[in-house]
Amino acid sequence: MEILIPILVLAVIAIVAAVLLTLASTFFGVKENEKFAPIRECLPGANCGACGYSGCDAYAKALAEGKSTSTSLCVPGGGEAARAISEILGVKAGAVTERVAYVYCNGNCNAVERKYNYQGHLSCRTADMTYSGDKACAYACLGYGDCVSVCPKGAISVTDGVAKVDPALCIGCGICVRTCPNNLIHLLNIDSRVAVACSNRDKGALTRKYCTNGCIACGKCARTCPEGAIAVVDNLAVINYNKCISCGKCAEVCPTKCIHDVNFKCGLDKGGN
Repeated sequence: MEILIPILVLAVIAIVAAVLLTLASTFFGVKENEKFAPIRECLPGANCGACGYSGCDAYAKALAEGKSTSTSLCVPGGGEAARAISEILGVKAGAVTERVAYVYCNGNCNAVERKYNYQGHLSCRTADMTYSGDKACAYACLGYGDCVSVCPKGAISVTDGVAKVDPALCIGCGICVRTCPNNLIHLLNIDSRVAVACSNRDKGALTRKYCTNGCIACGKCARTCPEGAIAVVDNLAVINYNKCISCGKCAEVCPTKCIHDVNFKCGLDKGGN
C-alpha cells in the first residue's frame, strides 16, 4: 500500500492534467487556417524577408487570412511559387519580377590601395568599425565576405578583394543587401543590361586618387545616353532603369569603365564585375 498510494496519486494528477490541457486546447486554442499549410509548402523557406514579411510563415499566414492578396511577392520562389499559391487561393497569378544581387564596387586590389594593415577579425562589419575599413576608398567593398557567409545559395565569392555575385545561382533574396555594412549590394531586375560598379560619392579628383576604377562624375554617360536615363547625382552616375533601353552607350564612353555591360540571364558581366 505504501507504494500503491503514491502511484495512484500520480495517476490521478496525470489524468486531471490531461483533461485540463484538452479543455484548454479546445476552448482557448487558436485554430490554424486550413490554407496556411499548403501555401507554406509552396514557399522555398529562405526566410529572406524579400516579400516584406518577417519570413515565409508570416507571408503564408497573411495570404491564408486574406491580409495580403499579392501572390507574387516571393522572389526566390519565382513564378512557380506564385502560380501554385494562386491555385490554392483561386485567384489570378501575379507576375514575379526576377531580381539578382549586384555589387556596386569594382575597387579590386589593383585599383584601391590599403591605408593600413588590418589584422583583426575577418569580418566586413568589424573592419568597418576601424576607420571605415582598411581600403583607401571609404565606399569600397572590404572583401572579408560577410555577404558570402549569409548567402543561402553560395552565389557570392570574393575575387581580388571584391565580392562577386554569380547571377546563375542568385535567387534575389536580398539577405546580402542587408548584410553589407557599406550598402554596396543592390537588387537589380534580371533583364537589366547596364550597371554602375561604383558607390563613391566624393568629387572626381578625390575618387581617382583613391580608386582608378571609380566614377569621376565626368558626365559623359549622361550626355551620351539617348533616352536621358542616366544622370550624375552627388558625384555618382545613377541609372534610371525605367528609361534605360539597354543600348550600352554609357558603358562604351565611361573613361574609368565603372559602368558595366551586363547580361544576368546569361551570367555575364563584360565589365569585369
